[in-house]
Amino acid sequence: MAKVKQVGLLAAGCQPWNKDVCAASGDRFAYCATLAIYIYQLDQQYNEFKLRSIMSEHKKTITAISWCSDNPDLFASASADNLLIIWNVAEQKTVARLDNTKGVPASVSWCWNPADGVAFVSQRGPLYIWVYRGPDPGVTVHKEAHSFLSDICLFRWHPTKKGKLVFGHTDGSLSIFQPGSKTQKHVLRPESLEGTDEEDPVSALEWDPLSIDYLLVSNLHNGIRLVDSEALVCITSFCFPSAAASVQCLAWVPSAPGMFITGDSQIGVLRVWNVSRSTPLDSFKLKKTGFHALHVLSSPLAKKAQRSCSPSRSQHTSSTSEAVPPPTLSQNHSFSLPPGHAVCCFMDGGVGLYDMGSKKWDFLRDLGHVETIFDCKFKPDDPNLLATASFDGTIKIWDTNTLKAVYTSPGNEGVVYSLSWAPGDLNCIAGATSRNGAFIWDVRKGKIITRFNEHGKNGIFCISWSHKDSKRIATCSADGFCIIRTIDGKILHKYKHPAAVFGCDWSQNNKDMIATGCEDKNVRVYYLATSSDQPLKVFIGHLAKVFHVRWSPLREGILCSGSDDGTVRIWDYTQDACINVLSGHTAPVRGLMWNTEVPYLLISGSWDYTIRVWDTRDGTCLDTVYDHGADVYGLTCHQSRPFTMASCSRDSTVRLWSLTPLISPLLLNILTNQPWEKIIGNTDTAMVPGSPPLLCGKVSRDIKQELDKLNLDIKAKKLRWFSECFLPPGGSSNLWDLVSVINGQDDSLLPPSYSKGVMHMKHLLKFKTSEAQELTIVKMSKFGGGIGAPSKEERLKEAADIHLRLGQIQRYCELMVELGQWEKALSVAPGVSMKYWKKLMQRRADQLMAEDNDDAIPYCIATGEIKKLVTFFTGKGQLLEALLIAQAACEGNIHAPQSSPVNHTTNDVDNRQYQSLLHKVCKELAEWYFQDGCCVLAACCHLAVDNIELAMASLIRGNELELAACVGTVLGETAPQSTAYCLELLARKYMTTPTWELSADLLQMIPDNYILLAKLCAFYPGSDTEINQLHERCRLPSLEECKALAEAAMSEGDLFSAVKFHLLSSEPENALRIGIDHVKEQLAGPDWTVDIVQPILELMSYIRTDCLIMAKLTEVRSELLILCGYIGGLLAIRRQYCSIVPALYEYTSQLLKRREVCVPLKIEQLSVELDAWRACTQPNSNPPSECQREEFSCLKKRIQPADSTALVLQGADYVTGSNMPSHSDVELSCFTGHKIQGPVFLLEDGKSAISLNDALMWAKVNPFSPLGTGLRINPF
Repeated sequence: MAKVKQVGLLAAGCQPWNKDVCAASGDRFAYCATLAIYIYQLDQQYNEFKLRSIMSEHKKTITAISWCSDNPDLFASASADNLLIIWNVAEQKTVARLDNTKGVPASVSWCWNPADGVAFVSQRGPLYIWVYRGPDPGVTVHKEAHSFLSDICLFRWHPTKKGKLVFGHTDGSLSIFQPGSKTQKHVLRPESLEGTDEEDPVSALEWDPLSIDYLLVSNLHNGIRLVDSEALVCITSFCFPSAAASVQCLAWVPSAPGMFITGDSQIGVLRVWNVSRSTPLDSFKLKKTGFHALHVLSSPLAKKAQRSCSPSRSQHTSSTSEAVPPPTLSQNHSFSLPPGHAVCCFMDGGVGLYDMGSKKWDFLRDLGHVETIFDCKFKPDDPNLLATASFDGTIKIWDTNTLKAVYTSPGNEGVVYSLSWAPGDLNCIAGATSRNGAFIWDVRKGKIITRFNEHGKNGIFCISWSHKDSKRIATCSADGFCIIRTIDGKILHKYKHPAAVFGCDWSQNNKDMIATGCEDKNVRVYYLATSSDQPLKVFIGHLAKVFHVRWSPLREGILCSGSDDGTVRIWDYTQDACINVLSGHTAPVRGLMWNTEVPYLLISGSWDYTIRVWDTRDGTCLDTVYDHGADVYGLTCHQSRPFTMASCSRDSTVRLWSLTPLISPLLLNILTNQPWEKIIGNTDTAMVPGSPPLLCGKVSRDIKQELDKLNLDIKAKKLRWFSECFLPPGGSSNLWDLVSVINGQDDSLLPPSYSKGVMHMKHLLKFKTSEAQELTIVKMSKFGGGIGAPSKEERLKEAADIHLRLGQIQRYCELMVELGQWEKALSVAPGVSMKYWKKLMQRRADQLMAEDNDDAIPYCIATGEIKKLVTFFTGKGQLLEALLIAQAACEGNIHAPQSSPVNHTTNDVDNRQYQSLLHKVCKELAEWYFQDGCCVLAACCHLAVDNIELAMASLIRGNELELAACVGTVLGETAPQSTAYCLELLARKYMTTPTWELSADLLQMIPDNYILLAKLCAFYPGSDTEINQLHERCRLPSLEECKALAEAAMSEGDLFSAVKFHLLSSEPENALRIGIDHVKEQLAGPDWTVDIVQPILELMSYIRTDCLIMAKLTEVRSELLILCGYIGGLLAIRRQYCSIVPALYEYTSQLLKRREVCVPLKIEQLSVELDAWRACTQPNSNPPSECQREEFSCLKKRIQPADSTALVLQGADYVTGSNMPSHSDVELSCFTGHKIQGPVFLLEDGKSAISLNDALMWAKVNPFSPLGTGLRINPF
């Protein structure tokens, strides 16, 4: 199982250089970065688009993509290496490849009839048609579409007129082909170009969906025209409000005949037009940067069916939904925008989905890199800020909690190869470029403050700011020099190499020592304190050029180097020797990173697309990560979060990884209160081969020092600080803040970041009110406004919105007045008081009189209907808003205007209703986070309303067991059952060599642990002496005593104890015979339930594996596996593990078929039960028959928990990363045959795969492997 866990993904932006790089079909849309195609799909449950897959087979720039109009799963893409690929999007695999397109395809389009395949064209033509399947595959040339006089920008088939086709050229003309008509080449140039040689390329071209002959065409400089392709005349020329505006892209709006939208090329203005008018109906500025591509989704987002009771939700759904009055028209808008979603791609790489009806972004992926990302580094004083440097000429800074860009470097620097933060809190970044020297960007000021040009036009491959001496910066370049200079440009040293220098790194221990990697295959170490320009040491050994070099942060004198020979070498400066060669990569090595806490952990990234984790003590590769889709260039981690790594790649993504599984027992050593020497050590102890991991870095030492100063609350602080150090971003700090609040911590101790996350309900209104007040005081912070800083008006509007949601209506009204929006203020003023409303009316009247304006003023009454408001917000998926409203209601801030005396009874009833509403909304919000792969934030939502059991359940279902155990331990008595279950699962995880003792320690933290310890000892595979030692440690009788006790229990008729002691004896097989006979007897009777047979089956499942797989136990083993499979299926139904119920039933049926056994189960009966479960619970099945209803009701009785207070974790498991697409070889699940999304679990044959989520659920209801081998499954 993979030890490195993917926990975050920064998707690339859309490339701005080719035309057809964005496409949509049904509920999916796609765009491409330079080398990868991103496919987003609508999540029906939450009505939002989510990234489903990243497809990257192309090795050169993708030039065009096109979706098949007849089959929404088929998709074509072309690239600059003359390659055309047909994809099956659903299965994420290539269907066909055409390796030589005889030129770079500029535009690709499916033919009107899919059997005719895909058409593509390069600059001057001809148009090729590739039929990739069927009886007669191959490439043919279109009979007439060739020999053009001007390059082709793009072409479009007519959607309904078979074979009709138009080309747009760079000279501004069109060529039109239609079967049976005369070919028209290079016609319809804009009038102003006639008779000139000027070029004005066609920037967009779309057939009118309602006509056979009409066509919208835009030229970059001459604007948009509606032309008649038959009569060859221009019907309408559309006029822009300003001569400076030019159109980059356009699209028809399918839901509104005659209407189309355009995107400006200079600035992000979306304009709405109708063919009947030559001027735009409306325009919105969506972004500062210009548009690149536009596509309107043909079907508006489907609204959720179960919400149809709320009329506000069904507005503008589809052509068949109920008619609803259109929005009220204001004076300046005499029309309503059509419903529809526009996929917008911008010149800066931004991609978004704009809801035209409600004029807001449904989704905006701002400022992604669109090209190879060469380097990434965390900000030294802030583990939440990550900077990236790219081929696209920019450095961007990302917030790793929200995965959004917060700053981008000004202008374009060409290609940025490397970046280095200034030490400490200086807020500057040094960047190195391919042709423009190096520079320093002051992030606070938002500008470049210094440039270094000592290398001339030569590429600078690496830049490194000394963290021991903040005045020194080193660069190394293709000119063979490594130059050390001060930040004001004074050159201190110029080290000449025999060839290009690719990497350099300052020693972590000696501020005057620097190492370099050179094209001549050697590593050099220079000492700056001397005046000599010769290296102190030269390390020889690599067989090809050396790229990066990295000094170990924990071991003095140790450094590593990565080379094009595919190896990483470890050098010892003190011994003048190479002490290890790490072989495994199959291509040049680029990224290199030492871990800052565990001295032997080294991580490398390569052109073979993989990341490898090494144990440098013996050179073994601990894990290989295949998720990137191209060369891996940069690896980095932050000292205060040493087990969260970021990587960047030629696939234009940045990914975040958790390395915690590599050192997993460490957090549990802390949880089980092991002595410090099992947690923190020195590097010599940690470097002993085979010894367990120890922390040796600064962070762990700092935590220990802080803990030594405390005399109260030590355990809680210890667990919090270490778990925050071990865990990736994504809510763990937020979770611990909420735990502190529940445990009664003083509010004044909460950190500033608390109000940005999920807050406890008692704080929500308080913090939100102060946020609104801050917005009203419009002053920019010292750090600069960041990207797209809002204007004063926008900030006041945002503040007003918050006040309104908090029920502070008067403040809202006054801010609206300040913004000049009197109508809004007056319409809700009665919600304050009739007196205030009258006063406001008078003020408005005075102003209108002064302006000599007697317009009537519209208003409506603020009624305080909370339920409707919450339903409205939840229906739209805006659960955070709903939460605020519900909480404000609970605190009595929103109520209907009082016109009669107050009735306290009604108020109490209202308050109870609001409380249950609040819990309901919190639950929905938690489920949304959970389904988005954020189980920690889901747990935060439950803790916000003090629902500790559900919070723990979220963590357990997300397999964050270590975190759940720490949180449960700190919360103490409030979550005993879930904490115990969590510790039990962790103990199962560590029931393996060499961590048996840890497993026993975990179980000993559970109050009622006798049976659990017996299971552990029964499963332990040591020698008799070792087994007896473990028995003694767990306070259990010895092997011999257990045998006698088993016989005694048998004679007393205590079957459970007899099975238990037999298992603990030297002849555990005796337990199986007694136990299985008992279970078979129960199942043969009419009234058995799962809770009667499951405990004894679970106990028997802990028989030692070596004993269970003995040949003489074949029959009894088969019976145990069958019974565990069947009861597991019923438990899966109880826990709503819908994805594995069919697999468990199928597994049980297969074992019944293949093995000679005698159990009271029939294959036919299993099939009847499964069909009844499907019919009664699964949404896509046919309605159940009467006898299926009866069957299912009988099943429900069997699975009903006997103890109503017992913990039942309901709902499927969903681990972090489950929603993240992987680039790697797509594994198919042996349960379903479908592609596995998210982490994969390989079964013991090394071939069969299931998703990690399915494996976790399976292991919780049936401990044995799905392959039927009798081996236990351990996916925890």
